[in-house]
Amino acid sequence: MHFAQYYLDCLSQASYLIGDKTTGRAVLVDPRRDIDDYLHDAEAAGLRIELVVETHIHADFLSGHLELARATGAAIAFGEAAETGFPVRRLRDGERLSLGPDDGEGVTLTVLATPGHTLESICLVIHEHPDDEVPFGVLTGDTLFVGDVGRPDLLSAAGHSAQDMAARLHRSLHTKLLTLPDATRVFPAHGAGSACGRSLSSETSSTIGDQRRFNYALQPMPEADFVRLVTAGQPTAPGYFAHDAALNRDGHPLLEPGPPPALTLDEALEARDRQGAVLLDCRPLAAYTRAHLAGSLHTSLDTRFAEYAGTVVAPGTPIVLLADPGTEQEARLRLARIGYDHVLGHLPDPSAVLDRTPALTRSSHRIRHDELDAGPTGAGLTGAGPGGVGGAGAGAGADVTGAEMAGGGPAAPAHHSPIQLIDVRNPAEYEAGALPGARNIPLAGLPHRIDELDPSRPVVLYCRSGNRSVIAAALLEARGFGDVCDVVGGYEAAGAGVG
Repeated sequence: MHFAQYYLDCLSQASYLIGDKTTGRAVLVDPRRDIDDYLHDAEAAGLRIELVVETHIHADFLSGHLELARATGAAIAFGEAAETGFPVRRLRDGERLSLGPDDGEGVTLTVLATPGHTLESICLVIHEHPDDEVPFGVLTGDTLFVGDVGRPDLLSAAGHSAQDMAARLHRSLHTKLLTLPDATRVFPAHGAGSACGRSLSSETSSTIGDQRRFNYALQPMPEADFVRLVTAGQPTAPGYFAHDAALNRDGHPLLEPGPPPALTLDEALEARDRQGAVLLDCRPLAAYTRAHLAGSLHTSLDTRFAEYAGTVVAPGTPIVLLADPGTEQEARLRLARIGYDHVLGHLPDPSAVLDRTPALTRSSHRIRHDELDAGPTGAGLTGAGPGGVGGAGAGAGADVTGAEMAGGGPAAPAHHSPIQLIDVRNPAEYEAGALPGARNIPLAGLPHRIDELDPSRPVVLYCRSGNRSVIAAALLEARGFGDVCDVVGGYEAAGAGVG
């Protein structure tokens, strides 16, 4: 058997090539859109990709099933419940996909219908030899992760409640996956950092036995308790998720490789002013905060670039890249992986352009957590408020008042405080501990909740370490907020009591 996992760190996404060396027949599971690595490796191993299997309709990236079908002639397969806008092979629960000779020997994949994350979710049990008592492994898609299970809430807008989907997920886990031998290896579709679950491990594989023992969601409990557990504290889904799910279901244009064209500064500004293009600065955080074009958005290539871009840039928006020399093609490719193909071009060497145009340049306002006492209230946050740093404090929805910051009794009415302190981390992070008086608006929800903030009052943003808060500050500034700053080092610095 040929077995290869392809793990894409920037999206925490895994795809798999499985083949039978005796016949040269192969299946590719959950591919990304740039397919050259798969094609090269299959050719090197003497394999023909005959089938592309999607474990479900993905929301967090644009899948490469259409690109592979064009390049190889392979059929595309989904679980039987999938509804797609293009011809697919529908895989039934219990169906066996044999890659070996006609006599039934060789590599075999068995389909398990495992609804819960989505209705059409499937898992694939891999046997290197049909009579092996312990399977080689199981590809679990978004049904089971290392350390977590798939989130059940993404179909709420389609009329399927998170509670109903969680109950289906519980049954899929316990009647299908947990009946496999403990030694069966687990190969999920995602790892740590993915918004497809709450607490995924950085490990990219495990075993059924280890997950049975250590995965919080697989511990013995009534179904009702499981439902409550997995529907609580899920991260806010980035705005592009619904867009990608629709493209993966209905079809999308094929990936067109190549670098984006170079634009002059005047052309970039004209694209912004006449076409509504976003100027997306993807340089490292330090370079962006030191100097950037006024009104530009930011997400760095050295972080979860595509996910954050899909959070602050609406699908279909034209984009002009502000990237360090030599990185513009990588930026374009990573945007294409989430279906953001409308890249008009890039501004070569933006740092040099900024040096020549100081009138168009801004720098980010960043403060240490202990500088929050320098505001008009004259009171500080450190150790203040109910619970102090490390407690949830005043709770969601509260503005920072002088009384709160000093820990001196009930908060004054919100209009008495000029400061809006916003925690842009995910709900579970906030609930585990937050700065007193902070209001939780996760970064992924901020574009749709900006109207909850007053642009005439100062905004102070923080996250875990100071990355998401800079992205959020750039978004607010681009939307016309004039007094925005973020906390260097975020909650980690505040919790440690350092500047």
